[in-house]
Amino acid sequence: MKDLRRYLAFKYLQYLILPFPNVVISFLGLCASLYVTLLLMSPNVSRKSTVVFIQNVARADILSVFAMIQEASQGERSSCSFHMALWQNFQTANAHISSLLLSCVSLEAFLITFLPAETRHIRTVRSARVASKFIWILVIVECIVYQLECLKDFNIISLGAPKHMLVLLNFCNGAATLMKSFIYPIALLLRIINVYLFYKIFFSRSP
Repeated sequence: MKDLRRYLAFKYLQYLILPFPNVVISFLGLCASLYVTLLLMSPNVSRKSTVVFIQNVARADILSVFAMIQEASQGERSSCSFHMALWQNFQTANAHISSLLLSCVSLEAFLITFLPAETRHIRTVRSARVASKFIWILVIVECIVYQLECLKDFNIISLGAPKHMLVLLNFCNGAATLMKSFIYPIALLLRIINVYLFYKIFFSRSP
């Protein structure tokens, strides 16, 4: 459990404290995730809701591997290229999924500290799996919209695509613009909430 706590502390630093983790931090985070993945295979690790969230945080780092491969496999990238968007979306998915899952861990720790009996029925492995799946689906849909947005510079009608594809792309462009306007406020809100939750937990345990 000490290793899992260190892993969580590192992940909070990587995704919720540092605004832009560098390559070294990302590589160390990936190595830590590989270690934790092997650690969680041990039968000695209890199957709790927190462990489910940690497993999904470790799995989210697999996306950073795809981002590294995508970056290494291409040469110069134009700012509007399909490959550039794909590389950015792997990074976005990794960061957003990890940040939301870590916020779930913070909330669970808060509930365990202040409402242990009242929230026991919702702090289950099943609830953690449902929440994790919802986060994965939500972020994947977000990244699909971003990926389709990069097709706006292609003349898909002249390429033989049906006209309703243009309607879909226009919708994705509008949706992507709207989502991007909310990303920074949501990220800031998550940081504030996490700091508040740990502040309350820390002082509730202080003598």
